[in-house]
Amino acid sequence: MPTPSPLLAALAPLALATATLACSSDDHGVKDRAVAAAQDSAEDNATNATDDATNEVDNTPTVGQADEDGWITMFNGEDLTGWTPKISGYELGENPLNTFRVEDGKLVVAYDEYDNFEGRFGHLFYVGVDEEPAEFSHYIMQIEYRFTGDLVAGGPGWAVENNGIMFHGQPADTMGLDQDFPASIEAQMLGDKNGPTGNVCTPGTHIHKDGELTHAHVISFDGPRLPGNEWVTYELEVHGSQRAIHRINGEVVADYGPFVLDPNDTACAGDAEAQRRGTTELAYGTISLQAEAAPVEFRNIRIKVLEEDAE
Repeated sequence: MPTPSPLLAALAPLALATATLACSSDDHGVKDRAVAAAQDSAEDNATNATDDATNEVDNTPTVGQADEDGWITMFNGEDLTGWTPKISGYELGENPLNTFRVEDGKLVVAYDEYDNFEGRFGHLFYVGVDEEPAEFSHYIMQIEYRFTGDLVAGGPGWAVENNGIMFHGQPADTMGLDQDFPASIEAQMLGDKNGPTGNVCTPGTHIHKDGELTHAHVISFDGPRLPGNEWVTYELEVHGSQRAIHRINGEVVADYGPFVLDPNDTACAGDAEAQRRGTTELAYGTISLQAEAAPVEFRNIRIKVLEEDAE
């Protein structure tokens, strides 16, 4: 059954009072006072109803707005404001088959409209709003994630319950049309069907682990193996080009750095990005979330910018 609006409900007493007094033989002064009282009451109720509706709108998080502790909202729970997709084979800003969407207050990567993955690797770049910077250097980012279904048909086997935060990445508008991954460092998110979470991948980049430069693409750490369908809190702390820390549900699982661009990488534009920056030092960059063929949900996404000496 349709629900009457708060405004109509608030005005109902006025209509009832007026109708009742019109059929009465009471003194006109009594009727006037009753109508006036009913009108005042109805107007007060209408004002309160309008105020309540306004308050509901005001409670919606604003992307790019910081709270009193310095945490900046990255996702408002209603739409993709502040985010731009780049999917391999498509122009920047295109979102084929509704891959990235918002459902029930969550940022969702979904494949229910796909018949086959067909190599359409995607990244959703945080671009901010107004004067909010789209590239970060020293910060803490927090996000919650969980996996929600099976790998889409045609998806690579390694992508089962697999996603990640791509940080210090190249700008989205510098990616090639068919480029699968941005030059960046990936703070990896895995479910238990794949392996322990909290590892590192290095498309177009290299990191130092335990003081040694490694050229491996996947660098494993001692993260926990967690059920993919349960919410996990992931915290990424980054200090320029020198250090990154991964925390899973509050526990440190990875601590590494420095990191650099790979000037010999062509597949993920490490070479082009090093040339664009004029250095291989990887001290700042974009942040993006992945779409690698595994359905996943995100929520409570926020970031706090740190002072450069805040290690």
